[in-house]
Amino acid sequence: MPDLFSNTPQQVLLPGSPDAHEPECELFYVPDFLCSDTGVKLFDELRNQVNWQQDRLNIGGREVAIPRLNAWYGDTGANYSYSGIQLQTHPWFPALTELKEQVCKLANHAFNSALLNYYRDGKDSVAWHSDDEPELGPMPQIASVSLGATRVFQLRHKKTGQRYNLPLESGSLLVMKGATQKYWQHQVPKQLDIIQPRINITFRRVKLVKV
Repeated sequence: MPDLFSNTPQQVLLPGSPDAHEPECELFYVPDFLCSDTGVKLFDELRNQVNWQQDRLNIGGREVAIPRLNAWYGDTGANYSYSGIQLQTHPWFPALTELKEQVCKLANHAFNSALLNYYRDGKDSVAWHSDDEPELGPMPQIASVSLGATRVFQLRHKKTGQRYNLPLESGSLLVMKGATQKYWQHQVPKQLDIIQPRINITFRRVKLVKV
């Protein structure tokens, strides 16, 4: 399975299907978006200040805890749900607001919410999925900042099954845009040799609901 990127900021367009007439995956990766000291400080702040929770899914009539902790932050009315789970919206706090502003500037996109995932070690994971919920709208842009342990991010084309690996290092930024969510899935698989934790912040723009 090929790796996608070197250690320099770059954009990659993946055609996907042999008969595709336009890129079916648009990625932009910045390995050193945050310097090491900033990344360590932000990791500690988020680990201690975020309202982490462990959601549960109903699978085959029984409740199963998802293998990670998460939290949802956003503007007023930025509601979000996945797999039948309605997440509670928490208000921004200074460290997260500052990070959002930096990401918005680099990505040139007005994000209004963020899903945070806390992988306690390599046993925690997220399965194959696309970020294509209705509240994200068509052609959503997702900007992902990684802190802590390096974890492998995998992409899989929905039609051809073609796969790619991308090790996401601490302080890196990955932006997915265009038709990526329509044609591709992604996951963070288990890596049992990893004992260090990782925090991932995925910024999104959702349709605001009047409250």
